[in-house]
Amino acid sequence: MRLLLALLLAAPFLRAGGYAVVVSRPTLAEPAWERVVAALVAAHGAKVVPFGSSVAETRAALAEAAPRHLCWVARPSELGPEPVRRMHDLANGLDADPYPDCQWGIVTGRSPDDALRLVAPAPLVIRTVGAGTAFAAECAEQGWWFDEFKAGERWAKAAGGEARRADGARDSTADIAARLNEGKTDLWITSGHATEHNWEPGYRYRNGTFVHRDGVVTGKALDGSLHPVRSPNPKVYLPIGNCLMGNIPGEPDCMALAYLSTAGVRSMVGYVVPTWFGYAGWGMLDYFLEQPGRFTVSEAWLANHHALIWRLAEARAGRAPPGDARGLEFDRDKTVLYGDPKWDARLAPGPRRWEETLREAAPGEWEWVVTPAAGARTFEPVNTNGSQRGGRPLVAFLPRNAAGWEILQGAERGLVAADDFLLLPNPGPGAPVPGRMVLRVRRR
Repeated sequence: MRLLLALLLAAPFLRAGGYAVVVSRPTLAEPAWERVVAALVAAHGAKVVPFGSSVAETRAALAEAAPRHLCWVARPSELGPEPVRRMHDLANGLDADPYPDCQWGIVTGRSPDDALRLVAPAPLVIRTVGAGTAFAAECAEQGWWFDEFKAGERWAKAAGGEARRADGARDSTADIAARLNEGKTDLWITSGHATEHNWEPGYRYRNGTFVHRDGVVTGKALDGSLHPVRSPNPKVYLPIGNCLMGNIPGEPDCMALAYLSTAGVRSMVGYVVPTWFGYAGWGMLDYFLEQPGRFTVSEAWLANHHALIWRLAEARAGRAPPGDARGLEFDRDKTVLYGDPKWDARLAPGPRRWEETLREAAPGEWEWVVTPAAGARTFEPVNTNGSQRGGRPLVAFLPRNAAGWEILQGAERGLVAADDFLLLPNPGPGAPVPGRMVLRVRRR
């Protein structure tokens, strides 16, 4: 194993747009964590870039290689808000433009065995969505949620039906744990009060709480009863409205690592700090859930980052509310994705407000066609629960090309063409719904 990795470490990148793994030399020196790195190399043909004390040391090598996917294999002791900020800075700083330059994530775990489960899981088609807050149920095949604002209110949607309200216990702790333990939930969404060590399902009323106990997410009901969550089926977790749920505070005992250990979570996106603005978190629903099947979880997170950077520039230029700039600057590097950034986990195809096609119309020339599909509702928010909802620009990912693109058609609509994506400003509610929009770009 050590000889194999030594050869891999010495090998050059075969092509731009590949998969890179960054890992500290102390982590790589531990045989159990070395196996995690080796698994990523075997799964993705990855190049390993080791560093000493900071991921920033890898910048020159990564800028030269221009990987499309970047994974940091890290022990819990190496993580926290500042390391995540450095990783954002690295991923955003491989070229001169302000946008993230790759899809990146962190593979970690309470133990190396937990981390191994995050490496190249089988593709996941999300059919059942569960949540501790309301979501756009029409975008999921089936699902359920508990209302964080009204005690005892819960909702369920059966396949082929509509969401229906039902009454339940005022303390939803046991019911939530039971739902997750059924092993049918593919996507789990939470909001409300939280820290690295607990989550409160009731936002405006007294309810139980969820904590971690020896690596197990555990509900503590108001009557003192305990309800462990052991839900091994692979799933995505989006604590998009929670403070601190994504923070791994330099130690193995925390909510994020418990979810990754015994709750079946193979990828999660959450805040590493207390949140207040919400754009970087709630926007995950705009791309991942409300455009069902269009994006993987990693692509949705990246698309929302592109949207954030674009809107921040708009705010600074006076084309968006100037007060947004402070919130967007705060959110810019405060969320993290745990999991393999190349994992194909996405919603089952469902109703979308517009349709898209992307094709190579001629060698080096790409055509993106956007066709409204919901009349006057096409560009209205799908769901308004949360913060900073709706109005996200449209995003399409191109083949990796760090040389840049020339816009042939669409500049008048504000089209942005960056390294490997196109971004089209959302016309927004109330604006005339355009007809079929044709956008074209060509390699420089």
